[in-house]
Amino acid sequence: MARHHHRNTSDNAARELTPAQRYASFQKVKAHRASIAQRFADSLPFDLDDFQSEANDALEEGNNVLVAAPTGAGKTVVADFAIYLAQQRNVKAFYTTPIKALSNQKYHDLVEVYGADRVGLLTGDTSINSEADIVVMTTEVLRNMLYERSTTLTALQYVILDEVHYLADRFRGPVWEEVIIHLPRTVLIVGLSATVSNVEDFSKWIASVRGDTKLVISEHRPVPLEQHVIVQADEHTEPEVLDLYRRDGNGEQTTKLNAELINRLDQFDRRAERRRAEQRPNKRKAGKGPRDRAPKPERHTPRRWAVVDELNFLGMLPGIYFIFSRNGCDQAVEQCINAGLELTSDKEVVRIRRIVDEMVDGQLTQEDLKALHFSQFRFALEEGFASHHAGMIALFRQIVERLFEEGLVKMVFATETLALGINMPARCVVVEKLEKFDGTGHVGLTPGEFTQLTGRAGRRGIDTIGHAIVVDHHGFVPATAAALSSKRVYPLHSSFRPTFNMAVNLLNASDYETARITLDQSFAQWEANESAWQLESQMTTLREALDGYEQAFQCGHGDFKDFMSIRMALSDIEKDGRRKLKRELFFSEQDRAAAWADLEARIKQLRKAEQQHPCRNCPDLQQHLKWGHRWAREMRELNRVTERYHSRTGSVARQFDRICDILGGLGYLERHENSNRVDMTLSDKGRLLRRIYSEHDLELCEALLGGVFSKLDARGLAAVVSGLVYESRRGSQGEPRHYPGGISGPVAIACSKLQGVCANIGMLCEDHGLDEPAQPDFGIVDIIYEWADGGSLASCLYGTDMTGGDFVRTAKRLSDVLQQIAVADPLPCDGADKLADTARKAADLVNRGIVAYSGVE
Repeated sequence: MARHHHRNTSDNAARELTPAQRYASFQKVKAHRASIAQRFADSLPFDLDDFQSEANDALEEGNNVLVAAPTGAGKTVVADFAIYLAQQRNVKAFYTTPIKALSNQKYHDLVEVYGADRVGLLTGDTSINSEADIVVMTTEVLRNMLYERSTTLTALQYVILDEVHYLADRFRGPVWEEVIIHLPRTVLIVGLSATVSNVEDFSKWIASVRGDTKLVISEHRPVPLEQHVIVQADEHTEPEVLDLYRRDGNGEQTTKLNAELINRLDQFDRRAERRRAEQRPNKRKAGKGPRDRAPKPERHTPRRWAVVDELNFLGMLPGIYFIFSRNGCDQAVEQCINAGLELTSDKEVVRIRRIVDEMVDGQLTQEDLKALHFSQFRFALEEGFASHHAGMIALFRQIVERLFEEGLVKMVFATETLALGINMPARCVVVEKLEKFDGTGHVGLTPGEFTQLTGRAGRRGIDTIGHAIVVDHHGFVPATAAALSSKRVYPLHSSFRPTFNMAVNLLNASDYETARITLDQSFAQWEANESAWQLESQMTTLREALDGYEQAFQCGHGDFKDFMSIRMALSDIEKDGRRKLKRELFFSEQDRAAAWADLEARIKQLRKAEQQHPCRNCPDLQQHLKWGHRWAREMRELNRVTERYHSRTGSVARQFDRICDILGGLGYLERHENSNRVDMTLSDKGRLLRRIYSEHDLELCEALLGGVFSKLDARGLAAVVSGLVYESRRGSQGEPRHYPGGISGPVAIACSKLQGVCANIGMLCEDHGLDEPAQPDFGIVDIIYEWADGGSLASCLYGTDMTGGDFVRTAKRLSDVLQQIAVADPLPCDGADKLADTARKAADLVNRGIVAYSGVE
């Protein structure tokens, strides 16, 4: 009764409120009841796009989420909501990125929102507040945590996988699949991907591994992108920016090529032909010989500085100019300076100097700055130009990124690595050529690569239009640019493959069969299975055809199928058997003669079986053979398709079996057979391999256990181990300029032994049908030794063509491997304690000065 009376009193009080008060009260209740996603949206200074709201709602409802959208569309808003959601629910969130630069950038962004005490950073060489509720890290760090069952994973609820399409990368891509497979099912993942053509397949795979997964696709660019080509008649005229596509009545680009562009290029070709003819001193009749043929005329390619000058005049800067060469990027800056271009005002020059001096102060010595040509670098920045590539040290790249973001640097000449997620949008993006050198030869850009590059054009909230500009160049055809700029971009394919380290970590956490089942969950196997069903359907059709032929050639004298099988075997051995033996290598003539004798004996046996077969006497033999030949043709096709089918189903697990065979033979695994069930467990050697995360994991373990490093001091150990992390950009022969201590010294001897270990592993891989690992490259041994000995950057790099950025990156990787050796447990070899201490000292000697600089401020 009292409760009823109280409710009436409350209702009376509510009726006494004014309409404005009732509305305010309603809004307050509504806000309290609003979803976390709605509260997050209300906290933002802008309205969310539909795809962002859809993804956030799905995540709050407990789904994994995969977002595929163009660069600059705002995918990171979904990641930001995942972190916000984790904070609201008092659980942890990890933000993973493919590269350290992205991790550093995201760390700073999150610190601004949540404060330094609530955000951590882990990038292998940097550890800040690792037990925070929000931790930014590279994907490899998270993979290692999962294998080590780190306590940092406690209370983890959300993992953001930024640039998740990176799993297609042949070298580092498998790490993404390992993380997706091994994360506890209680953890929700948020995958942020570029628009790939088979994203639905990728989403289905994630759902098969992790449960309910919401796929959110947006192909809408917040800032429309226009496609152009910049051309130039000759060096005496100004460059022109022409549309790639024709415009409609509203002035918007269509999907039809611009006829004016095509006509202009044809006109330039004719001019070039006339110039070539005028320059020819003696006109001879064509066709008399190679020397008499005039070379094909080429159009004039606009100079880099002229392109920049024209874009500046048209108000299309700031821009990013993609050149697929580090030297080309540096030369472009120099060319602009020599041409006298100035893109900054006096006020901007002052700001640039202040920011650069502030970022460099206390980080590097004057000697280091001189070795890195800092004065030229800063002068170019003050003029409004900069390079951005992996050959630069991290600090210089960060300076360029900050100045570009603040609108002070107007043109950045960059390699394609800049396209990977770093927050550097521009008004225009220039692509110098539609092909690049991939290490083996010149290959055309893929639609996905072109989209990734041009996706930087158009700054949301600043520009109404973004501009993608291709520079006219030798062999350029407008239709090629049109094909690359279409919406259908590259398919995402797995690069997953088991490794030695992965194998022992899987077997440390589960039994042999469970490990094989785990590998069957990989995207690589999912893709193989998806293609296998088509083969399975083909096999069914072929079997049905074979059944029909077998009914057609039924014979009352005997089994005609058996007769045809004998004829097929005889035909195959006569055609292929002899050819294979001719190619076979034998240790002796006696072995060769024995092999030929065995072959001829089998042929003779089959001929006799065919001639004595009862079906030979059938009066309808020729009629039966007509169907029999068709049966044989389909049977061969069935055998071929069946072989392809079996090679795809379980292919990843079979590769795992081969790896385990090698590890078992080398003593890293111990085999057990119980009740017809095979299992494998780790030996002490296997437990060591678990701790070694390196592309040359097994080779390094074999070298440690074989005493390859036992006679080295800290400097020598650093120098020799560098052979396992250094990757020459120009395909050197793997030899340094000189070996410290001479060719008979401990460093040279250890390098020779290490090379032998790697060669042995390579032969084992080849024998087991695995890809042969890369051989060590000792080209930096002398440089690392001098650095570990206390040499300056300038003295170490003097007389070499190695850039500061390449040296620092290699030294950081080397330091990481040396740290792994230092803490490896167990280290079952003679002098283990001494070696661990030597490795610890070596890591400290390498990780100093410019190498120790982490880039986090």
